[in-house]
Amino acid sequence: MSIQRKSVGLCIVLSIVTCGIYALYWLYRMAEDLNIVTARPNGPSGGLVLLLTIVTCNIYGLYWLYRAGEDLDRQRADQGQLPGHLGILYLLLAIFGFSIISYALLQSELNGYAAE
Repeated sequence: MSIQRKSVGLCIVLSIVTCGIYALYWLYRMAEDLNIVTARPNGPSGGLVLLLTIVTCNIYGLYWLYRAGEDLDRQRADQGQLPGHLGILYLLLAIFGFSIISYALLQSELNGYAAE
């Protein structure tokens, strides 16, 4: 199973135009795609990530962004690339109110694993 490439710019625009509603769907899709990329079928599903993020007022969302970055760093290392401390980057951006930039960077990284 492979993931599909998504336009980062379009996702950002849709998130802004829909006042964040599309960002929730985007989070769901990224969680699902991350499980495929990292080959973790037992990882938290997109629905669970979305539900816990909403219920915990985004505290779980911060944790998930950090874990997603760490998972992608491990994936990079497995492929012989240098890790980029993505977990810390995503977490700090989200803490300072730039979650949409974290999402964009995460999506860009996932696009690197998408089928052409």
